Amino acid sequence: MSEPTRQGPLAGIKVLELGTLIAGPFCSRMLAEFGAEVIKVESPDGGDPIRQWRVLKDGTSLWWSVQSRNKKSITLNLKDERAQDIARRLALDADIVIENYRPGVLEKWGLGYEDLRRINPAAIMVRLSGYGQTGPMRDQPGFGAIGESMGGLRYVSGHPDRPPVRIGISIGDSVAALHGVIGAMMALRHRDVTGGRWNGRQGAECVAGQGQMVDVALYEAVFNMMESLVPEYDHAGVVRERTGGALPGIVPSNTYTTGDGENIVIAGNGDAIFRRLMLAIGREDMAADPQLARNDGRVARTEEIDGAIQDWCARHDIDSALAALKAADVPVGKIYSVRDMMNDPQFLARGMFEQHAFADGTPVRMPAITPKLSATPGRTEWLGPKLGEHNEQILRALGYDDEGIAALRKEKVI
Repeated sequence: MSEPTRQGPLAGIKVLELGTLIAGPFCSRMLAEFGAEVIKVESPDGGDPIRQWRVLKDGTSLWWSVQSRNKKSITLNLKDERAQDIARRLALDADIVIENYRPGVLEKWGLGYEDLRRINPAAIMVRLSGYGQTGPMRDQPGFGAIGESMGGLRYVSGHPDRPPVRIGISIGDSVAALHGVIGAMMALRHRDVTGGRWNGRQGAECVAGQGQMVDVALYEAVFNMMESLVPEYDHAGVVRERTGGALPGIVPSNTYTTGDGENIVIAGNGDAIFRRLMLAIGREDMAADPQLARNDGRVARTEEIDGAIQDWCARHDIDSALAALKAADVPVGKIYSVRDMMNDPQFLARGMFEQHAFADGTPVRMPAITPKLSATPGRTEWLGPKLGEHNEQILRALGYDDEGIAALRKEKVI
């Protein structure tokens, strides 16, 4: 495969991914989408498990096509010293190394942060783990679901009379990945203002900027999203509980059911918006009620307000309800399924789907890249690669010849 010329704000940045499944690979995916050269290290024995997760095409996950787009795949059995040496040589020229092994595993293989610093002092290592690199729980396995639970998200998700529920995606891993991207970009900025990248082949003549470790714990990334949870408890003894579709303390903001059984979200919690909402549903009395003019007054009468809105919604189908509330300039929206998204004029106008094709020519639509940069937008240059697709390309760049590559393959190093 001839490699396209990389474009984007991260063109020229080299990333080594030592991760599997979700958090680490999603972090590097975003860097790859905006131009970074990402080399993904996979086990020769099946590769990243996400290759076989959820819906498959020809034995490979459709998720893989998105999660690993624009990445290069090299297989390395990192339990073998020769594979570890190859990884170190790749790290020598890397700007960013991303990993999500359990703490201590890379150190055992001679690939930990201190090992990296010795060969590439300007490198940035993003480490994503369940509980971080320190603390009494550092060695315990931690998946996104556990991070969501410990970080507070699960406790407040669901209805008050039922057990907590999970969100239908791996949100804990994804939130941690985004924290990893943010940390990497801040560390990259610091490195560049303190001297720039390291070129190990220049040895002592190279003035390197200061690299650093970005330590992301899944539970802490989730915890970072929990708004006013801590001061509310510390100052007022308030424990935020599950409230179903409502937003506690901000009224009205809830999910309501229309007469045809559809669900819509109405956010009428601004003072002026609340008045427009009440007028739109024929409750002039509530619109004129001075107690309801401000949020603190509305909170005391939450059930009454929600009841009035629900009564109105039950008398209308979803299309007429949406039309009436939009005409009144009230924030309202249907709860979308993927079917709704893929036929929605707003999604289509914003170009939120990309048309691609699998190797056999079968067309497939993929989510477009966000955020949208006006001058240097991200782009999909190829879908997730085959396992070890770039072995020869990468190894030849390191100086291996046909005989050396064949030996590595025969001895199951790659």
